[in-house]
Amino acid sequence: MQNVLAIWQREMKSYFVSPIAYVVLTVFLFLCGIFFSSMLYMTVQYSMQSQFGQGGAQPIDVPWYVCRNFFGTMSVVLLFMIPMLTMGLFAEEKKRGTMELLLTTPVGNLQAMLGKYLASLTFFVILLVATGITISPLFLWGQPDIKPILGGYLGLFLYGAAVLAVGLFISTLTENQIIAVVITFGISLILWLTEAFSGSAEGVTKEVLSYLSVIGHLDDFLKGVIDTSSVIYYVTFAFVGLFLTYRSLESTRWKS
Repeated sequence: MQNVLAIWQREMKSYFVSPIAYVVLTVFLFLCGIFFSSMLYMTVQYSMQSQFGQGGAQPIDVPWYVCRNFFGTMSVVLLFMIPMLTMGLFAEEKKRGTMELLLTTPVGNLQAMLGKYLASLTFFVILLVATGITISPLFLWGQPDIKPILGGYLGLFLYGAAVLAVGLFISTLTENQIIAVVITFGISLILWLTEAFSGSAEGVTKEVLSYLSVIGHLDDFLKGVIDTSSVIYYVTFAFVGLFLTYRSLESTRWKS
């Protein structure tokens, strides 16, 4: 466990020593702020028009509607951000020629993998926590239902954990960080779009594509519903990514 913590501390320091952490955090919060402000403004305007412009129709639940759309937009933004968190975890080790040294030390493949994965997951949690500042106006001037918000954050956490595992695996395959980013983003985008592809399919193919969609399982969380099958999907997804990472490290170790 000490070795895992040592790797974790090393990677967390490398995040904040380099400009990557600050760039990702700044850009992510900036985009979240813009999208949240736009959604809040449009939702309030729509609610007022529905109430006063159409015979006193029932107003919509503004906080719930804003949060659901905001979390959905965050999932798209994270699709671009997450590959930047994993691109250098092993690719940089290869580039600097320290990969063999890392894998031949008493640390071991499993501990090195877990330490790096937990570091990327920790930084991802920091991103999610920071968005609390963005949605704070909902609590200052309203009384939103906390369950859908917590469900949305749980869904985004599981979603991020799964994509991070994919990025970690891709990082073991190349020493070029740009290639790692592009491939991770490409795979994540394909898994994100399978929901759209399932619309033109039929039968078993439709069900398989719908199940494989990394975004399709997020919808229940955004409604405040914790679906066990969706939790299992994301956990399994992350496990497969970590298993492939471990096998890739084992292959690299034998080659060296």
